[in-house]
Amino acid sequence: MKAIIWTNYGPPEVLKLREVEKPTPKDNEIMLKVHAATVTMGDCEMRSLRFSPALAFLMRLANGFKKPKRFTILGQDVAGEIEEVGKDVTLFKKGDQIFGSTGFNMGAYAEYLCLPEDSIITTKPTNMTFGEAAAVPLGGLNALIFLKKANLQHGQKVLINGAGGSIGTFAVQIAKSYGASVTGVDSTDKLEVLRSIGIDQVVDYTHDDFTESGETYDVIFDVVRKSSFSGSIKSLTKKGVYLQTNHGMLRRIRGRWISMKSSKKVISGTINETTEDLVYLKELIETGKIKSVIDRTYPLEKTAEAHEYVETGRKKGNVVIKIA
Repeated sequence: MKAIIWTNYGPPEVLKLREVEKPTPKDNEIMLKVHAATVTMGDCEMRSLRFSPALAFLMRLANGFKKPKRFTILGQDVAGEIEEVGKDVTLFKKGDQIFGSTGFNMGAYAEYLCLPEDSIITTKPTNMTFGEAAAVPLGGLNALIFLKKANLQHGQKVLINGAGGSIGTFAVQIAKSYGASVTGVDSTDKLEVLRSIGIDQVVDYTHDDFTESGETYDVIFDVVRKSSFSGSIKSLTKKGVYLQTNHGMLRRIRGRWISMKSSKKVISGTINETTEDLVYLKELIETGKIKSVIDRTYPLEKTAEAHEYVETGRKKGNVVIKIA
């Protein structure tokens, strides 16, 4: 089978199209004929080890110090059709169309992929293409789980900083499905996309700083780490919640201090993905409440080009790899 092999840590050019052995499912696994995957900023950071020195060192210890060894095929978001199931599999059958996340096992940049049946996967929404479905897991699950932590209520005011990306476009729609009034912050070229998914207000950060507007919000969801921490806290209502993904240790410490010393709450950290949350996203999709925003689609052999584009920071929503 064809796959994109991750040969070294470095720029997009380290991703190479190769012919590799087709996998065989274990007794508890499904073998998926992959139709689509995505390129996320997380994939790019993993490829290049663009992390803090301490985290980059730990990643090298886990996956090979000089070059990738344990995981050599990237890609976490996947959609496809089951071609074979192991003898102990009960949840799925051959021919099922599924979508989901491979997690840190990666492997989606390939024509075939084996996954345990208890992975974060479920049957594909009936009203989505494989490409649209592949774009859901990472962005949709991050958006849903963080917003659930804020206990979002109908009528609340929500601001999403970085609203035009993979997580942000889903967060806009999920917050709207809760009945919130949503303001999105992003660059000029992404504002029209935000309007197309029903956002209430937009802020162009190239011209305006939301932390200086005097507006306050019940929830601020900071996806991109580009706003002032103190300014964001100031922009919360008295009992507001500040959600921050992927933020550094200093901001986490400051967040704990704010949560201890005031009525405002700061929530940081990673998410615990569940199949139940993925099923809930599927239900929102099938009832027309959320959809995937697709910026560009690349064939498998141009995955390196897709990585290069994602790293420009200009992508609107998601970048999809079409495999079959």
